[in-house]
Amino acid sequence: MASTARISDLLARVRPGLTGSSEILVGPEHTAPFVGSGRIAVLATPVMINVIEAAALAAIEHLLPSGHQSLGIHLDVSHTAATPVGLRVTATAEVVRLEGRTVMFRVEARDDFESIGGGSHQRVIVSVARFDERVQRKMQRRADWGARRNNNTASSTKGISAGRKTSRRQTARRRQRGQRRHAGGECASSLQYSPA
Repeated sequence: MASTARISDLLARVRPGLTGSSEILVGPEHTAPFVGSGRIAVLATPVMINVIEAAALAAIEHLLPSGHQSLGIHLDVSHTAATPVGLRVTATAEVVRLEGRTVMFRVEARDDFESIGGGSHQRVIVSVARFDERVQRKMQRRADWGARRNNNTASSTKGISAGRKTSRRQTARRRQRGQRRHAGGECASSLQYSPA
């Protein structure tokens, strides 16, 4: 019951209808070739998303208690029109619903002439201290994993000095197999872009 009261305390001032906005003047550093998301020098979708998230922050972040912040957890937007360098882009975010610690937004981005995209966005309210603890635990797990991996590598190096040498051809084959696995999509990104 205490956690329910705590959640309501966190969101006491956040309510449907709140809005926030953010804007940028599109420069070369905001274009698809610059950020690596395309070859045409117009506003990059990841930059539009960044402006949308900034608008959501502007709507609620100043209302959260000390030691808490919101983190983006879901974004469902379309980017429907190109914006060339030199135009201003303004994003707006409106709180439409709250569920527990999650705040849902309706979002839109416009340039000087038209709507260029929009959709929905969700942010979750977190305790910065608790969130940082989780990140630190993950970093420690990574350090422990790296140490174990280095120990295993040291063991295999001892085997080489004991006469179990790997030929250059075997090493090259292993590298090729690894490259084929990587190119085969095992490390595929979940970011999807569909031009209008």
